[in-house]
Amino acid sequence: AAGRWDDVRKIRQQMAGRSVKKEPGCSWIEVDNKVHEFIVGDQSHTHIEEIYAEWERLSLQMEQAGYLPDTNLVLHDVEEEQKEQLLCQHSERLAVTFGIISTPCGTPLHITKNLRVCDDCHIAIKFISKIVGREIVMRDTHRFHHFKYGACSCGDYW
Repeated sequence: AAGRWDDVRKIRQQMAGRSVKKEPGCSWIEVDNKVHEFIVGDQSHTHIEEIYAEWERLSLQMEQAGYLPDTNLVLHDVEEEQKEQLLCQHSERLAVTFGIISTPCGTPLHITKNLRVCDDCHIAIKFISKIVGREIVMRDTHRFHHFKYGACSCGDYW
C-alpha cells in the first residue's frame, strides 16, 4: 500500500458498498481420518491453545535460524508488532502447526489451501520443514509445494 492508507480505506468502503467480500484464507489438514479446517485468525479449534503454544516455540527457533517476517505483505494500517501477529494467524501456519503436534515425528504433512500461499508463509514453511525435519506438501490454487530440508520444489517461483 506504500502509505496510501486513505486509498485503501476508500477501496474497502466501495467493496462493502457493493457487497464484495474478500474470501478468507482457509486451510485443511487430515489427521486420524478427520479433516481439520483452519481460517485465518482461527480461535475455534479444540486444540487452539496447544497450536499457538507450539507456534511460539517454532517462531523462536525460526528466528534463531534467521527467519524475519515480511510485514510489507500485511495490508493493514497497524503497528509493526501487530503485522507480525497477523502473519502468524494465517491458516496454513495453523494447519502446519496442528499437523506437527498431532502426528508422529517424521510424518509428512499434507495441507490444502483455498488461496495462493503468501510469500512470507512460503518462507516460514521452508524454515519449519528444516527445523522439524518433515516434508510438508501444500496444495494452493496455483500448484503443489513440496517443502523439505528448508527448500521448496517450486524453486521459490510460484
